[in-house]
Amino acid sequence: MIDILKEMILDFQEIKLPAGVPRRVNVSPVPGKATVCIGVRRCGKSTFMFQLMQRLQDSGVSRHNILYLNFFDDRLHSLQHDSLGVILEAYFSLYPEKKNAEKIYCFFDEIQVVPGWEPFVDRLMRTEKCEVYITGSSAQMLSREIATQMRGRALSWEMFPFSFPEFLDYKGIESEGALSTKKRLTVQKAFEEYWESGGFPEVAGLDRMLRIKTHQEYFNAMLFRDLVERHDISHPKALTDLAHWLMDNTGSLYSVNNLTGYLKSLGHKAPKSAVSDYLAWFEDAYVLFTVRIFDAALARANTNPKKIYCVDHALVTSVSSGVLVNSGHLLENLVFTALRRVTPDIYYYKTRAGREVDFIARLQDRSRMLVQVCESMADPRTRKREITALAEAMAELELTHGSIVTRGEEEQIQVESGRIDVTPAWRFLLNMGA
Repeated sequence: MIDILKEMILDFQEIKLPAGVPRRVNVSPVPGKATVCIGVRRCGKSTFMFQLMQRLQDSGVSRHNILYLNFFDDRLHSLQHDSLGVILEAYFSLYPEKKNAEKIYCFFDEIQVVPGWEPFVDRLMRTEKCEVYITGSSAQMLSREIATQMRGRALSWEMFPFSFPEFLDYKGIESEGALSTKKRLTVQKAFEEYWESGGFPEVAGLDRMLRIKTHQEYFNAMLFRDLVERHDISHPKALTDLAHWLMDNTGSLYSVNNLTGYLKSLGHKAPKSAVSDYLAWFEDAYVLFTVRIFDAALARANTNPKKIYCVDHALVTSVSSGVLVNSGHLLENLVFTALRRVTPDIYYYKTRAGREVDFIARLQDRSRMLVQVCESMADPRTRKREITALAEAMAELELTHGSIVTRGEEEQIQVESGRIDVTPAWRFLLNMGA
C-alpha cells in the first residue's frame, strides 16, 4: 500500500493544477481547524481545492509540501480507517526532512468513503505540523457528528453547482453594479443558457444531447455511489424508482404515506421507515431537498405534506420522464436553489385562509424573506391569486416586503401590508448574489 500511496503523491505533484472558474465561496482557513468543503458530487469541490492549492503555491509554498489524495480512486479502495496512518508514513518516507520541520498542507478529497476517518484527521492535526482541507458529498460531515468526533476541530462550508453569478463569471460577463441596456441584454441571454444547462460546471457549453447524457451519468453515480454503496442498500430498485418519481414531481407536495403506496404499487416491499431513510439520504448527498410547512409546532410541520426540490433544475429536465415536470415547477426549483445557497432554513407557508406561498426563508441576519414563484402574471386570475396569497402572508407574519419571481415581468405593487416586488428570475438570482 505504501508504494501505491507514494506513487499517487508523486504523480499528483507533477501534474499542472486545473484552474477552473474562481468560485464565490468565501472559505477562510482557521488555525487549528480542518477546512471541510461539502456538496453534491461533480459540483466543483475538487477544482476549488486545486484553486486553494494554487493560492498556496502563489504565496510561496512548495508543491512538495502539498499532499493530495482522492479517496474515490480505486487504488485506495482497500484503505480502512485503522490503516490511514500509512498515508503519513508514505509521505514522510518521501520527504523525511520535512517531518516536524515544515508545515504540510493535506488535501483529502471525498474522505467520507473511509468509515471512521475523523479520528485520523483529529490525530493528524494534534500531532503533525499541518493544515488540513477535506471535501465530501455527505451532509453528515456538516452535522454535530463531525463537531463531536473531531472535538470542534473542523469548520464546514457548503458548495453547490454554479450559481447564476458564477455562471456569468464562467462566461466572462460582468454583472456587478448598474446594468446598461446592452449589458442587461447580455445577462438575459446568458440566463436563457443557464436555464437550459443549469449549474454543473462540466455541462456548461455542452450541446443538449451531451448535457443530458452527462446529467444522467451524474444522477446514476449519485444514486449508486452516494446512496446504494454508502448505505449498503440491498434493494436498490426501490430507491431508484423513488428517486425518479421525486424528480418527475419536483416542486410538488408529497407525504411518506403516498410514496410508500407508490412503491408498493410497483411491487416493492419498502416500509415507511425505509422510505423515510431514503429521503434523508437523498438530502445527505445534496441531491434532493425536502421543504416543510412553516409551523412553530414541529409535530404539525412533520405531519403536513412536504415539497421536494432538486440540487439543479436542469438535472431535473435531463433525468425526469418529461411528462410531469412543468416549467413553473422548474422555475420554483431554480428559486429554491438560489435561496438554499444562502440558507438551509427554507419552508413553504400556508395562510389562515389556506392560500400557499412558495417560500419563506430565514436569512443569516435573522430576517425573513417571502417569495412567491409565478411564470407569468398576465392572466388576471393568476395575478389576483398570487398577490392575495403573498399579501395575506405578509400581514400574518408582520412583514412589509414580499417578492414574486417571474420569467420576465417586473413591477412594484403596493398592498395594505407593504410592498411586493415582481422580479424577473435573472434579476432575482443576481440580487441573491449566490
